[in-house]
Amino acid sequence: MSLSSAFRAVGNDPGVITWRIEKMELALVPLCAHGNFYEGDCYVILSTRRVGSLLSQDIHFWIGKDSSQDEQSCAAIYAMQLDDYLGGSPVQHREVQYHESDTFRGYFKQGIIYKKGGVASGMRHVETNTYNVKRLLHVKGKRSIRAAEVEMSWDSFNRGDVFLLDLGKVIVQWNGPESSSGERLKAMLLAKDIRDRERGGRAEIGVIEGDKEAASPELMKVLQDTLGRRSIIQPAIPDEVIDQKQKSNITLYHVSDSSGQLAVTEVATRPLVQDLLNPDDCYILDQSGTKIYVWKGRGATKAEKQMAMSRALDFIRMKGYPSSTNVETVNDGAESAMFKQLFQKWTVKEQTVGLGKTFSVGKVAKVFQDKFDVTLLHTKPEVAARERMVDDGNGKVEVWRIENLELVPVEHRWYGFFYGGDCYLVLYTYEMHGKPHYILYIWQGRHASQDELAASAYQAAEVDQQFEGAPVQVRVTMGKEPRHFMAIFKGKLVIFEGGTSRKGNTEPDPPVRLFQIQGHDKSNTKAVEVPAFTSSLNSNDVFLLRTQAEHYLWFGKGSSGDERAMAKELAGLLCEGVENTVAEGQEPAEFWDLLGGKTPYASDKRLQEILEVQSRLFECSNKTGRFTVTEITDFTQDDLSPGDVMLLDTWDQAGKSYEQVKEELGGAAAVTRVTADMRDTTLPLNSEPKYYPLEVLLKNQSQELPEDVNPAKKENYLSERDFVSVFGITRGQFAALPGWKQLQMKKEKGLF
Repeated sequence: MSLSSAFRAVGNDPGVITWRIEKMELALVPLCAHGNFYEGDCYVILSTRRVGSLLSQDIHFWIGKDSSQDEQSCAAIYAMQLDDYLGGSPVQHREVQYHESDTFRGYFKQGIIYKKGGVASGMRHVETNTYNVKRLLHVKGKRSIRAAEVEMSWDSFNRGDVFLLDLGKVIVQWNGPESSSGERLKAMLLAKDIRDRERGGRAEIGVIEGDKEAASPELMKVLQDTLGRRSIIQPAIPDEVIDQKQKSNITLYHVSDSSGQLAVTEVATRPLVQDLLNPDDCYILDQSGTKIYVWKGRGATKAEKQMAMSRALDFIRMKGYPSSTNVETVNDGAESAMFKQLFQKWTVKEQTVGLGKTFSVGKVAKVFQDKFDVTLLHTKPEVAARERMVDDGNGKVEVWRIENLELVPVEHRWYGFFYGGDCYLVLYTYEMHGKPHYILYIWQGRHASQDELAASAYQAAEVDQQFEGAPVQVRVTMGKEPRHFMAIFKGKLVIFEGGTSRKGNTEPDPPVRLFQIQGHDKSNTKAVEVPAFTSSLNSNDVFLLRTQAEHYLWFGKGSSGDERAMAKELAGLLCEGVENTVAEGQEPAEFWDLLGGKTPYASDKRLQEILEVQSRLFECSNKTGRFTVTEITDFTQDDLSPGDVMLLDTWDQAGKSYEQVKEELGGAAAVTRVTADMRDTTLPLNSEPKYYPLEVLLKNQSQELPEDVNPAKKENYLSERDFVSVFGITRGQFAALPGWKQLQMKKEKGLF
């Protein structure tokens, strides 16, 4: 696979992309297999997060314990090339099996699974619905768990950890008597993740409490039938504890190879100050061998930057540190939060102090961020990389709409108008170094038909072929348009909730429409249609209320002068005639009548403001005898454990407890069904699943569903073809969605 093809999967959408090194080339790992790593292979992982309107990216190359030296070198080279492809702004990490960084483990909330074998032994990442499985997983860890395949024997068990016996359609969890409730919960969530992502929801889970085995005789019989007669369980294995005092001992070194040999000179020890870093040099920050950081100054040569990772490995060997030592390389101006916190004080140039310039109008505080200046794109490449802005948006733009599954050109005067019932392709052409470059945006309305969604992807492939694979394809989610996409329409981007722009459309416009207008310059302004109710208003923004007779431009108390000026320009496009400007708190009675009456709406900046800062979660503990605070990276609500004390700069509620999740598995009824399936010789563990036509599954319980259909999991009984036809995505992609999104889609299709 060529690099251009391998990196085509890279876009602006937050998430994790994983590639495996296969015959020294990059191969994309399917979403349903994320978190599974073969011990004989190496991988490259890209994490993209959105912090406010900015993108934050990390590149990791992961080394399996049985991988070859050639594969390890290949992964390092691809990681460096991916960094170049993204403009040099990502943070790079070297990860070694069993010694992954907290950042890396944080991507896989349900845990990491180590699998035996690799490419050389013919092992491949399979798609959803594979039941030919027989393995024992040793699950270890409290915050970020790791599961390794171990020998199918009672000798593999110990009293302090959790074990999963995975038999394809049946997963049995055995909890060591000395394991904590947090470990049991994490293991259970991993078992559910295996069921949902790898088995399409078609697996039963049973749980055995190691200190109450007599309460689960059927499940114990399953274990003994598979593993043999139960033997004495080994004592608990203590978790590895890193000395916090050791982690606090940090040393900064200046690195040079001007003499032809690596020369390392100690610069300072803690406390460190930012001024010690010369932007023309490279430095190594040594955290007592527990982690190594390499800082690359923006004035360093390209060769010096490319050698950063190899210099770190030379340093590790010179110091006699373990080869598994974690390495992170950071760029001048794009340092990670973990790196910056090791300095006494860290100041970002041209950044607002604290949360920005803050002032109050009434009870609403508005936070303003630094304006984005497109002239910085060429003078400051790191800005272009961070914003994913290839230029200032002044290139050539062509727009097509999907109509009758074909491409129909959109009239130039309607450029920037997008309807939720349609799909569009936007081809952007710009020049770099005298050569044309292309970006093909695929904009898909949330109310477009499945045929149109499929046609937009097909037509994008056709356009891509016309340009011999040169365009970078970017899928744009309605309402989440990236900054460059907004910039090419010069502040005249309008998103209509529904409807279509096709000729001959007879559907009348709604009598009342409400648009939320956001942005303070032509590179980031857009109007998005929202429900025409008072509850849609927000004191920090500008809204346009459009009717067939009158138009109101409503200024929230927290909106800025620039935002109001851009809103006036955009309102001129949407309204025939002059709109009335209304300040919050001075609305006429007619205004509220058009919105269905005055009701409460968002007026607290905390609920609506998107800050250009990253929320951070910390776990507090004194288990080691001294009070320690550990950061939890890429956190979600599931990281909030009822048994821990956490610090969070926002608010949320704790996730489900171990007992709640266990109860969801079905209790005694689920256990009975598991053992019945195991004993039923007419139903092999790896038999093909039974499917039903959609019209059968659309019946409710009173209309007599087939006996073996679980009414809460009707989607599991659709064939693969019917599943894609109904939901528009594969079963694996569906399983990767948040639970609320799955439920919403099932309700929309009548399958709940």
